[in-house]
Amino acid sequence: MKRNQTQLKRKGFTLIELLVVIAIIGILATLAVVALQNARKNARDAKRIADVRQMQTALELYFNDWQEYPTTTTVDAGAISSGTSVYMAVVPTAPTPADDPCETASNTYTYSQTSSGASYTIGFCLGGPTGGMTAGEKCATPAGMLSESCD
Repeated sequence: MKRNQTQLKRKGFTLIELLVVIAIIGILATLAVVALQNARKNARDAKRIADVRQMQTALELYFNDWQEYPTTTTVDAGAISSGTSVYMAVVPTAPTPADDPCETASNTYTYSQTSSGASYTIGFCLGGPTGGMTAGEKCATPAGMLSESCD
């Protein structure tokens, strides 16, 4: 009995077809990793802004009770409190790693009491544009978040 030529053809993929599929999967995986890195960078910046806003709220509560902002040493101790009143139990630290253009040394929150307790500054650094703010060193004051550094 003669076999038809279509019956002799084997079912399966050729080597070229497999290589093309593997290359496409590799490209898609690379794009997914790049998108994930950007999402992580944006999440770190969003956390930085949220942390600073939370610190500003605690400082305003402190000011309402004591008519002045706390000293730098009070905040550097890791909490914003006075007596039995705790306004922020744990002062947050900046998320790591530092994002370009921020250097590792500037990836911190730096609080300073100014004007003899009538004001304060909180220095921080953003790795990219976030919430209408550009990348780089920024400053938060009782008036809000400023687009420039605290220096």
